[in-house]
Amino acid sequence: MKLTLGFSPCPNDTFIFDALVNNKIDTEGLDFDVVLEDVETLNKYALQEKLDITKLSFPAFFQVLDKYALLNSGGAMGKGVGPLLISKHEPGIHASEIEQKSIAIPGINTTANLLLSFAYPGAKNKVPMIFSEIEDAVLNGRTELGVIIHENRFTYQQKGLHKVLDVGEYWEEKMNLPLPLGCIAIQRTIDKITGLIVDKLIRKSIEFAFGNYPLVGEYVKKYSQTMSEEVMRHHIDLYVNDFSLHPGKEGKLAIETLYKVYQENNKQYAPMYQFSMFEHED
Repeated sequence: MKLTLGFSPCPNDTFIFDALVNNKIDTEGLDFDVVLEDVETLNKYALQEKLDITKLSFPAFFQVLDKYALLNSGGAMGKGVGPLLISKHEPGIHASEIEQKSIAIPGINTTANLLLSFAYPGAKNKVPMIFSEIEDAVLNGRTELGVIIHENRFTYQQKGLHKVLDVGEYWEEKMNLPLPLGCIAIQRTIDKITGLIVDKLIRKSIEFAFGNYPLVGEYVKKYSQTMSEEVMRHHIDLYVNDFSLHPGKEGKLAIETLYKVYQENNKQYAPMYQFSMFEHED
């Protein structure tokens, strides 16, 4: 059986899926047709129901709950992992000023955008762009502020940019929960047995990767562009953790809480949806 599988070329995703897609573990008769794209492109693909299994941001997942089910393994969640709001100038901007400024965001459907709205509900002048372009957009004045994710957390200071707010820390302080950033979801038309196998294989792939860590595999390096191995490891250390193996009760509560924030932000008050095909599992 062949399934389409989408994830990003970022080190955390290639680290997670390396063993699975490169036959380093037994895939139990499943084959995967891999699609590598940035997360906002994957979000849009999910809205189009384009892929069987995909990485996507939680706000995008919340929009396709009737089409996709959450897998336990492979997601990005934790503490100290959130997006940063940055500026070319020294911090000290009042919230009311921030809400009037132009802000580069890594996509409308991203968790970063939802968290920006959570921290600054009045911020409306948002400019979506590829996450890797945001630092330069702020530096060259295309936008006054920017919300950065991924490896840009480790590079913005070197470029003379300044942190205005860690919107992930803001979430953690307000909710006292880890921050759910992204997840792996599978189309609900795929049978549950296959879904269980895929979930198990992703977990095995992560365990294989951790079993060889801190070695950074060639698959990770291949798609890391100009990143140093140190930055790759920082990236992996930040975004791949125990929550990537299984969200557990705390992680599930964090997802449910983020869903309520999403509903409030979008003025949608639908009842809580069954996220996963594995609700009976702890």
